[in-house]
Amino acid sequence: MGYDVGDTCDRPYSCGWGNNEKQFYTSNDLENARVEGGHLIIEARQEQMGRMDYTSARLVSHEKKAFQNVRIDVRAQLPSGKGTWPAIWMLPAENKHGGWPKSGEIDIMEHVGYMPDSILGTVHTEAFNHMYGTQKGGRIAVANTESAFHVYSIQWTDNQIDFLVDDHSYFRFEHTGGGSAEWPFDQAFYLIMNIAVGGNLGGVEGIDPDIWPQRMLVDYVRVYEL
Repeated sequence: MGYDVGDTCDRPYSCGWGNNEKQFYTSNDLENARVEGGHLIIEARQEQMGRMDYTSARLVSHEKKAFQNVRIDVRAQLPSGKGTWPAIWMLPAENKHGGWPKSGEIDIMEHVGYMPDSILGTVHTEAFNHMYGTQKGGRIAVANTESAFHVYSIQWTDNQIDFLVDDHSYFRFEHTGGGSAEWPFDQAFYLIMNIAVGGNLGGVEGIDPDIWPQRMLVDYVRVYEL
């Protein structure tokens, strides 16, 4: 895995990774990303860097490994507290249909600290995305996401993407036949794992200043060709 780095404040209209997030993503900093006790740890910390008051890590398989028509299982334990926004998700390796959201996004797992027992799975495309409130997704109630490991999965074929927790399917996005605006998932995507702080989704109820640092522990990532 590699790293996405920074706060994007050097890009026009993009400070906070386009979502008003409050973290600076570091590279090769063991306080933010390390292997410990047999687990990959991604840790968000309350410390100033750049224009941001928090640091974290965003690990990516971009330019290393991309996937299409696979099952992906990630066993993880999530951080807790208002302001945390961990995610396991995917973006296209080559943007075959154009820049975001035209080439799609697959959110295998999103969690926000103010909804501790909810897991979200979502797809974004040119026709279906959060800018218009048309994104397609599902939500499932899962106990102990912040104190126990669960397996977050997708099963992706030519015709559909199924979203699962602990092998229980809770949302299916089907090929609509509406072209790349609705189904851009005819290309390889790379994997991303991160903890964001605050932002348009994670910061809806603010950021608790007394909870840091917070960790996401990843036990394994397994990819199966279908």
